[in-house]
Amino acid sequence: MLILHCPYCGVDAEESELHAGGEAHIKRFGPGSDDDQFHDYLFMRENPKGVHFERWQHSNGCGKWFHAARCTATLEVFGTYPAQTTEPPKDIRDAITAKRPGWTWREFS
Repeated sequence: MLILHCPYCGVDAEESELHAGGEAHIKRFGPGSDDDQFHDYLFMRENPKGVHFERWQHSNGCGKWFHAARCTATLEVFGTYPAQTTEPPKDIRDAITAKRPGWTWREFS
């Protein structure tokens, strides 16, 4: 079972207490964007076998959204952090690099 640490209320929550919200750190385009940018925003998602950054809501707890870095193949969790963070924190990126040298995900590594 997947267990994630809520960075807001400090609870280690089981997957049944959470709600998955898809990929984290998606660049959103506002008014005036062209069709290609809007298409990419709607449909172009990472779906790696390996390190992935995701959005989660602690739905049966504090109700807040947060981000998690985990491996989709092993369910290993590298860390969680507030949803307002615009890029993965350095300590989480370093933890991933220590276990998986050479990993990449979008522009982060």
